[in-house]
Amino acid sequence: MKHIQSTLTELICPRCKNESLDFDNDVICCQNCQQQYEINNNIPLLFWPENIEDTSGKITDAVKAFYEENPFPNYNDLDSVGSLMQKAKEGIFAKVLDEQLPFGIKVLECGCGTGQLSIFLSIANRSVFGVDMCLNSLKLGQAFKEKYELQRVNFLQMNIFQPIFKPESFHIVISNGVLHHTHNPKLAFSSIARLVKPGGYIIIGLYHKYGRIWTDVRRLIFNLTGDKFKFLDPRIVDVNLNERKRHTWFMDQYKNPNEYKHTIGEVMGWFAENGFSFVNSIPKSSVGKKFTPDEKLFVAQPPGNALERFLVESSMIFTNSKEGGFFIMIGKKEG
Repeated sequence: MKHIQSTLTELICPRCKNESLDFDNDVICCQNCQQQYEINNNIPLLFWPENIEDTSGKITDAVKAFYEENPFPNYNDLDSVGSLMQKAKEGIFAKVLDEQLPFGIKVLECGCGTGQLSIFLSIANRSVFGVDMCLNSLKLGQAFKEKYELQRVNFLQMNIFQPIFKPESFHIVISNGVLHHTHNPKLAFSSIARLVKPGGYIIIGLYHKYGRIWTDVRRLIFNLTGDKFKFLDPRIVDVNLNERKRHTWFMDQYKNPNEYKHTIGEVMGWFAENGFSFVNSIPKSSVGKKFTPDEKLFVAQPPGNALERFLVESSMIFTNSKEGGFFIMIGKKEG
């Protein structure tokens, strides 16, 4: 439990936002409001519900229940630290991100799922916090951490709308594939944006309005045929993935209870409203620009005009369907 005690200095009470947290008898106690938070499998359970009574709360509950049953992205049977690092480096973005993030910084991954990216980034002497609302997902990450005695990554349960960290605590905040499953992605972005230090960066990955079209077509076919023709999705017939991983992908892509889709221009608006400047995007927001293995992620790129962005984003109908119509945005907090 030593790592939990050391983590308390980073936290606030999600109920009253006070910093007076203490560790006592295997629970975390808020000295201000007296709220107690349990610890399960060395994971502090700091999820606190929003004060809402409309359908928004029901969406949060539904998505939480979905991922408790379908932890994402899950692990392959023979995963180790070495294989996890190798798989991460096979993805250009994760490899470039790891190469360009400085050592010794504090990183927060919001919606870490089963924790692969958090673990990968922590190996290079970074202090990484992985948070998710789903305990079953966190347990898989925590078990991997403990099996391989990884010290620089911590997993905690958190509601993205009720942060458990002090404002401006992190050099980098990452949220890939998460905000579009919340009841209000724009509000969720604002919530985690407050956790970025001035001069720090936020990285978010979202489903794209156009890039998601073929996924929507496949979803319609699956729903009409009782989930037949799964071979239409290349991930589901990938022999390098075990059955559990393929099932997890299918459920996440086609059975999720809530999903929104976005555009680069829309997210640029989020950046501006929350004090961030646009830095980069994948795909690029300018015509003729491509993301390459030697890309400088944190060097500001031209945002492109509305017409350029429309042309780039329209092409995602044909180029981004394999990865679920996903795009990534990077912003820098001003000040």
